[in-house]
Amino acid sequence: MENKRKSLTNQYGLTMLEVLLALTILTVIILAWESFMLRSYKGISFGREQLSAIRYAQKAIDNMTREIREASTAEDGSYALEKADDNEIIFYSDIDEDASTERVRYFVENNALKKGVVNPTGSPLTYDTNNEIVTTVAYYIRNSTGEPIFTYYNGDYPLDKVNNPLPTPSRLIDTKLIHVYVKINVDPQRSPTDFVLESDVQLRNLKSNL
Repeated sequence: MENKRKSLTNQYGLTMLEVLLALTILTVIILAWESFMLRSYKGISFGREQLSAIRYAQKAIDNMTREIREASTAEDGSYALEKADDNEIIFYSDIDEDASTERVRYFVENNALKKGVVNPTGSPLTYDTNNEIVTTVAYYIRNSTGEPIFTYYNGDYPLDKVNNPLPTPSRLIDTKLIHVYVKINVDPQRSPTDFVLESDVQLRNLKSNL
């Protein structure tokens, strides 16, 4: 009887060990699966955010190039281009097709592409920059130093590569074509790498031989 009781004890002890081992393995598998699912979810979420940022920026660039293409003399007689810097451009264009030319400014601030609009007011018509309405049109801009958003070219480009891209002093008068270059990345520390959006826009009312 005593030997039988010992045998049962050993049998139950071995079974309990197996159960504990099985539970441990199952726990490890569950934790590994949860970790995998969490990484996958974060990856999918990041991918969606990146895609959304790219689409948002593409729409902004499409609108911007269309507005720049129609740049024309301001209501107060100012030249079509007011400012032509690497990361900021100011021009006049009827962006809302109301038969009135607005002052439009695109610039980069805190890794965001922003748009400022001033409607002409008064008599005679003037542009009060205190009335500028600024909105953010694209996020996660990652252009580094030496990678301008805007590059300017004269009417002899691409044949004339000596005087192009245009230096700052001659941009306002000589610009006939503008190259837009934007790098988008929600998180530069993660893959995928920067996504580049580019576009060339001719200024219809200023073009010569383009």
